[in-house]
Amino acid sequence: MNKERYKKIVKRNTKKDNYIHNYLIAFISGGLLGSLSEIIFIIIKNISDISHANIRSYISLFIILTASLLTSLGIFDNFIVKFRSGLIIPTTGFAHSVTSSAIDAKKEGLITGIGSNFFRLAGSVILYSIVTSFFLILIKVIINA
Repeated sequence: MNKERYKKIVKRNTKKDNYIHNYLIAFISGGLLGSLSEIIFIIIKNISDISHANIRSYISLFIILTASLLTSLGIFDNFIVKFRSGLIIPTTGFAHSVTSSAIDAKKEGLITGIGSNFFRLAGSVILYSIVTSFFLILIKVIINA
């Protein structure tokens, strides 16, 4: 079989992604996560005297803890397959990447395994967010000068 014929067969049999469907799923699932957070915020605000900033911090911690727990139980990957980037882009994705790295490196020990690989996946997110923030603040300073 020649290369051209093989490429045609592969192209014909490769499953094509439905981008519009994926966008809608990500939009809806991310929106549901945000809506759930806001509902929890409103409930806690109405039943307690905790400041708004503290409530938001507690909700973030709850979401991070839940994503990490579901990752460690092997459940979160199933949610990612169904809900796509609606769960990966927010804080839950960051918690998932850190927890996954820690679980993968656990057999190597606390220092050389978990300690050195903890931010293996999340490190690039941290790096590029810091660099982007620096340049955005630089642009803001130049504009406001």
